[in-house]
Amino acid sequence: MEKQSRIFVAGHGGLAGSAIVRELRAQGYANLILRSHAELDLTRQDAVDAFFASVRPEYVFLAAARVGGIQANNTRRAEFIRENLLIQALTIDAAYRNGTRKMLLMGSSCIYPRLAPQPMKEEYLLSGYLEQTNEPYAIAKIAGLKMAEAYRAQYGFDTISLMPTNLYGPGDNFDLEGSHVLPGLIRKFHDAKLAGAATVSIWGSGTPLREFLHVDDLAGASLFLMNNYSSPEIVNVGTGREIAIRDLALLIAKIVGFAGTTVQDSGKPDGAPRKLLDISRLRNLGWEPRIGLSEGIRSTYEWYAAGHAAQSSTYVTVGR
Repeated sequence: MEKQSRIFVAGHGGLAGSAIVRELRAQGYANLILRSHAELDLTRQDAVDAFFASVRPEYVFLAAARVGGIQANNTRRAEFIRENLLIQALTIDAAYRNGTRKMLLMGSSCIYPRLAPQPMKEEYLLSGYLEQTNEPYAIAKIAGLKMAEAYRAQYGFDTISLMPTNLYGPGDNFDLEGSHVLPGLIRKFHDAKLAGAATVSIWGSGTPLREFLHVDDLAGASLFLMNNYSSPEIVNVGTGREIAIRDLALLIAKIVGFAGTTVQDSGKPDGAPRKLLDISRLRNLGWEPRIGLSEGIRSTYEWYAAGHAAQSSTYVTVGR
């Protein structure tokens, strides 16, 4: 990308999109095209077609998606499959037809099979049954990745696809009903500390293992790949390190300063037992994450506690 290239960041108000915008600006890209949901509804074909025909962005980062944690995925299944299918299908097609030079899409580690061998290699996609609680979301995201792959194969459209692990950082959604596990725990422990509560309830057994990537690292990887990678093979983006949910809760409690105890609610679902990405492909391309988990959680909590709790966005970004 040239510094004056017309770059559209779809979903710029969400977690990953806002981080990509920060990274683009930090690297000197000045011609950014940003539209809120009120300005551009990516589920409406007429709006998407009109936007691309008028603006004709040269590069597109598709960070817009309908996402959420276990509860949101499991109870709003129709919304998650419908909106994600529409966002991807309409944006990919309009970008291709209006001369976009290159497009970056994002999948998610949660769309790999529930019992995929660990750590998960890119070729494990579609090798087994999906996690039931987020199956509609996963099917929609897989369809988007396969559509991008098909447009590259048939039309020569330069699309690349990333598979980020669980994301967190400034701009996250801390709503207890729809957030992912890490920001949800930050919110729970923060509220409990302020209320002087003795206990905090944690969903499930606490034994599932998860990998977490700071969103600024995802943004760095996204720009690196947009400028240095062009291939149909998807690329995992993570840290290669994992932590049990129970240990994550204890780490967050310590950082927040919650002095009480945690209680596991075994009546709530765990989700997949383990999700760790094999990031060998990304490392071989020359990129490494730089933000450690404790450092990242601390800075995220400082951002949240300073009164910057993210407002819920219609389109946030990937990760689970």
